Amino acid sequence: MSIYDSLNPMQQEAVFCTEGPLLVLAGAGSGKTRVLTHRVAYLIEEKEVNPWNIMAITFTNKAAGEMRERVDKLVGFGAESIWVSTFHSSCVRILRRHIEALGYSTSFSIYDTDDQRTLMKQVFKTLDVDTKQLKERGALSAISSAKDKLIGPEEFLLNATGDFRQRRIGEIYQEYQKQLKKNNAMDFDDLIVKTVELFQNNPDVLNYYQERFKYIMVDEYQDTNLAQFKLISLLAAKYKNLCVVGDDDQSIYKFRGANIENILNFEDAFPGARVIKLEQNYRSTQNILNAANGVIRHNRGRKDKTLWTANSEGTLVHFKQFENARDEADYVARQIRDSGFSYQDQAVLYRTNAQSRLLEERCIYYNVPYRLVGGVNFYQRKEIKDILAYLRTIANGVDDLSVLRIINVPKRGIGATTMGKVTIFASEHGMSLYDALKAARQVPALGKAAAKIEAFVGQIESFKVRANSEDFTIQDLIEGILDETGYRQELEAEGEIESQTRLENIEELVNKAVSYEQDSEHPSLDEFLEQVALVADIDNMDESENRATLMTLHSAKGLEFPKVYLVGMEDGLFPSMMSITADDKSEIEEERRLCYVGITRAREELVMTSARQRMVNGETRYSKPSQFVEELPASAVEFDRLEPALSGYGGFGGGGGNAGTSGRKTDAYADDSLPWNQGGMKAQPKAEGRGFGSSHNPYASRNTAPAGSAPASKPAFGKAFTVQKQSSLDYGPGDRVSHIKFGQGTVKSVEDGAKDYEVTVEFDKAGQKKMFASFAKLKKI
Repeated sequence: MSIYDSLNPMQQEAVFCTEGPLLVLAGAGSGKTRVLTHRVAYLIEEKEVNPWNIMAITFTNKAAGEMRERVDKLVGFGAESIWVSTFHSSCVRILRRHIEALGYSTSFSIYDTDDQRTLMKQVFKTLDVDTKQLKERGALSAISSAKDKLIGPEEFLLNATGDFRQRRIGEIYQEYQKQLKKNNAMDFDDLIVKTVELFQNNPDVLNYYQERFKYIMVDEYQDTNLAQFKLISLLAAKYKNLCVVGDDDQSIYKFRGANIENILNFEDAFPGARVIKLEQNYRSTQNILNAANGVIRHNRGRKDKTLWTANSEGTLVHFKQFENARDEADYVARQIRDSGFSYQDQAVLYRTNAQSRLLEERCIYYNVPYRLVGGVNFYQRKEIKDILAYLRTIANGVDDLSVLRIINVPKRGIGATTMGKVTIFASEHGMSLYDALKAARQVPALGKAAAKIEAFVGQIESFKVRANSEDFTIQDLIEGILDETGYRQELEAEGEIESQTRLENIEELVNKAVSYEQDSEHPSLDEFLEQVALVADIDNMDESENRATLMTLHSAKGLEFPKVYLVGMEDGLFPSMMSITADDKSEIEEERRLCYVGITRAREELVMTSARQRMVNGETRYSKPSQFVEELPASAVEFDRLEPALSGYGGFGGGGGNAGTSGRKTDAYADDSLPWNQGGMKAQPKAEGRGFGSSHNPYASRNTAPAGSAPASKPAFGKAFTVQKQSSLDYGPGDRVSHIKFGQGTVKSVEDGAKDYEVTVEFDKAGQKKMFASFAKLKKI
């Protein structure tokens, strides 16, 4: 029996189609990884393609490792020659070999988010940027977005004509890139941008990789940005044997720069492309798939596909509504405890990080062990960053940020004043900070600090010698740093539990180094640092621990669980108020795709919940169930709604959700005219008649409508979503404003939309936010 006989007909078609551009539309749980690995095996075994000529790009290190393992099992040989890696890892490998063509040395550093922020602070200081007008985080976000679109500093400035803020960001962008190059460093976005630049300016280099990668495969293609699209287009231009696998219905990373048009317009970008749909799902029950299909078919910007399965129909999806968010969280925690599923087989998914607090509290209350995905990343912890900065200084002597981080860690009596003098000396003489430290005796007015600096340099030079010796191990190097610099001694002297935890974290870093050296054929410090820099938070989930998982919907992408709880299904929360009222309908479609992703994480059981009232920004808000709930097909869902607050009101105003209620459940509650059915409606101060203040229970009366309530035929969304557009605003771009939650900030732009003014503000502490003027209630200061 052939290994390809286990594939379904559409999977086989995707595997056997090897020549020319191919788009594989792989629905959730349709076995796309099997298709990719079998396709690689088919190329090697049946088409006799040299493994050296195959490139496979994934979005996570975990996916790359799994693909390599599966291919190795299928073909038994050659897998080690296949280029399987992430976009960033691929670019690092290429740049390490050819980066000198762009004026960098091959030992360049890769800056993570913290490194970028530190460098940006230096840039702001150099350019004397007013931090009341512009924040480092805002500038970094704008620069990252520009790099995703392959817009360099010069083009950015050209496009900023007449916009003072954009011109200022352009100047910051120029200086930021200048400082990166001076430090022989790149940020993550640069890895893609510089590789594209390398290929465009060096035809011989491009031709080498085109000849090597005659067959290219890209996973999760819906998540690619413009820069990644350009990179792949250049590599595939010669032989055109490009196979991309993805699902437009799971494109949920627009905020990170992902461009759904890459997959929607694939046939236009690659003429003659074939399209194959994988619609058979191997993960979920048919009821779960019917729910997912029912929601996603409301999107217009998609390629039509319908998921189906040979699995059982399964239990109905359960939607349950609660009086408040605490009751919702209490129910979920008890269900996790009592459901009969093991903890590790259950996940709670939510739209915003803020929703985790109540869930965590109730899990603790019921002794439910849980794992919160998206907490502080291991590699972002102070002690880990300190040791990595030592290693980077040893590996790359011109990385100023790493030197600045460790020069006085542990404390050596080398303060900011001393380093200020050294920095000036380095700038005046056009040298790196480390080289200036080596010349400390030549730096004016250092005094006794010069001897302390020389001692530090002596230690680093000693570590460099060891790092270049034949019997060198990274484990020994880390142990040496801990002991010889006094880092371990300083932590032990603190005598705190936290200090012991930090030492344990460093021990875990040592474990990582040992594991790397055992697995790598030619281990090196540079490669180890690359691996560490490229590790993603989601890759670190320990699936062996028996704990329930709490995570945002965005973090859940690519995962699956036997039982899933999708909470906070309320209009104004999911989808967000901004997406509901936005003129750009792609915003609500992105939210709907996110809901589709959440639904399709479930294998056996899916519970969806909402709360009638929820505390938001210190206020109680009344909400109706999400419009996505109303798009669920009645045949696949059991609807468990609250009793109506008032009797005698009419039926549900549309969607599939009005069916399937029984017993105590009734859709009378669904009348859009009632305040608690109007998404995002705030509790109002107590007033004449039946108000909705904190001292009055709006659910107490069952016979009389509140004063001023609308008739049952009120259109969907009701009064809560009526936007009262102002005739004009008393603030504009550049003005300082105040917001009740986010505090003070600077107006970045004001767009005159059809429904309301859309205002973008860079807040001093909360970062950049886009909001509608009528909801934001900004005050000019």
